[in-house]
Amino acid sequence: MATRALRRSGAALLAASVLALAAPGVAPAEESPAPSPVPIAAATGPFTVGFTDDVDSMNPFTGIIATAYEMYQLMYPTLTSSSKDDFSAVPDLAVSWQESPDQRTWTYTLREGVTWSDGTPLTARDAAYTFNRIINGDYEQTNYGGYVANITKAEAPDDTTLVLTVKQPTPIMLRLAVYILPEHVWKDIDGKEVRSYSNEPEDGEPIVGAGPYVLVERQKGQFIRFRANPAYWGPAPAFEELVFRVYKNADALGQALRKGEIDFATELQANVFEALEGQAGITTVPAANYDFSQIGFNTGAALADGTPIGDGHPALQDKRVRQALNHAIDRQLLVDRVLSGYGTPGSTVIPPMYTALHLQPAEPLGFDLERAGQLLDEAGYPLGPEGKRLDKDGSPLTFRLLGRQESQESQQTVQFVEGWYEDLGLTIDTKLVSEDTLIELNGQGDFDIFEWGWGVEPDPDYQLSTFTCAQRSSKDGDTIYAGLSDSHFCDEDYDRLYAEQAVETDVAARTEIVKQMQQILYDEAPYAVTYYPDMLQAYRADRVHDLVAQPAATGDGRSGRVLFQFGTWSYQSMQPGPAPTGDGGEQAAGAGDEAGGLNPVAIVGGIAALAAVGVGIALVVRRRATSDEDVE
Repeated sequence: MATRALRRSGAALLAASVLALAAPGVAPAEESPAPSPVPIAAATGPFTVGFTDDVDSMNPFTGIIATAYEMYQLMYPTLTSSSKDDFSAVPDLAVSWQESPDQRTWTYTLREGVTWSDGTPLTARDAAYTFNRIINGDYEQTNYGGYVANITKAEAPDDTTLVLTVKQPTPIMLRLAVYILPEHVWKDIDGKEVRSYSNEPEDGEPIVGAGPYVLVERQKGQFIRFRANPAYWGPAPAFEELVFRVYKNADALGQALRKGEIDFATELQANVFEALEGQAGITTVPAANYDFSQIGFNTGAALADGTPIGDGHPALQDKRVRQALNHAIDRQLLVDRVLSGYGTPGSTVIPPMYTALHLQPAEPLGFDLERAGQLLDEAGYPLGPEGKRLDKDGSPLTFRLLGRQESQESQQTVQFVEGWYEDLGLTIDTKLVSEDTLIELNGQGDFDIFEWGWGVEPDPDYQLSTFTCAQRSSKDGDTIYAGLSDSHFCDEDYDRLYAEQAVETDVAARTEIVKQMQQILYDEAPYAVTYYPDMLQAYRADRVHDLVAQPAATGDGRSGRVLFQFGTWSYQSMQPGPAPTGDGGEQAAGAGDEAGGLNPVAIVGGIAALAAVGVGIALVVRRRATSDEDVE
């Protein structure tokens, strides 16, 4: 959520049984230290959100986990946001915009009189600084390079005018999910220091921002605390304080909501979600989603310049082997057993909720162990006399399979996958690692097969960029840094098509290119997309009302997410206490379409494109993917 296509991280972990939620005498939810008290203007108390997927970094140039982008959008503005109703572009920091007749410049008029939370004026120079830093940066390009790839420079002729010059016409200029940063703070953090910069409060000083809330305290693995920003240009939120609490497992999260320890829980596991249904004072929200999960393969790890790295098994460089491993996955069984039916079987990397853009393969790689075996035979990995497949040296063909410690869904998935692969005669060495470790192993190329997932924005650009050659790892001195490509896939035809879609402004023509790219990925199989999981959320309706679903309804009759959206709609519309009699409280009018911040997982360029194609967007949203949901 990832902003863009954000990396999903592990959420519902190591959950206990459903009975643990309801049975008397169960152990209490695991406690985490409470945030320190802070004076607030209203006696509403904090609004507390619980999740199992801690933020990986509060630095917008570093964070990759979906939950991180929920924090960024509370702290920083973007030029435009996404409507709560249909995801069309609406004002955020920019109140209007204009493309030049020759399509080579875009001029944005910014709000007047806006200040940063420390009182410093926020002007177009801050926006120009942010864009130029990314355009001219190295590390800064990791999360935002796709947005500025076609922008050559950013200029601020006056305090409220930002001019972006582009190489050629581009479809994403209203979907620039780039957080505007305060130049007077970030100019002192150079390109090397930014790699380790935490962007967390020190000595009691909050982080300077311009969103509806400012970051005032964080204890990693425990909580993140925000205070309403009195300098924010939009309506003041009803809750003066937001607290995000981290729980060790899904059962503890469910218990915390049930006991009133938190007001909202996200990324719930199916068993915990079902145990909460019908509980007094609790509203459950089963929302359609924009995520996918996958089994990923090391297609031949290398730096962006092609220099080989890592110790991936060479057999996985053969697409026949990867196709065989695709055929060996029973996706429907995973949906039924791992998701308890809350999801759909996967196929391509653009989820089917994006109806116009999603490619449904004409020749699906269905569950077929016999065909998988034939492909391995053709690739030169026959069964040996003891029923084990042999590599080119006559040794058992052995792959390392990595699952995520933080995610029970990941652990269950790799258990099933291990069994199917062993049925093929493969020798599988399965190991659970932390998500931080997995990111490192992906970047170093020291892996064979792994499980994870992404949250996909309405515009496909960001997600598609993660498979380009340029998004493989980079090296600075002796240190290797992970890019967005965790499979290290590299294909000249794919890169050519990516460059074409990035400048194609005709909706139908761009859609066709995007589908061609999905077909290449499906045929080359750097991923086996396993499923599209639903997003399961719940909140204390006896403690808060007027949360806004984005969108209000989807094509299958469900509502969208009520937090972790493409914007800050619910944070600005919600009110303390139960809904007034006769008001369900879930679809409040709340703030207008100029009150929401842009959610990065949401934007890169194309909700308008989807609307132009006549797509009924079934987004139940929020960001780059986190946990057993989402990673961003």
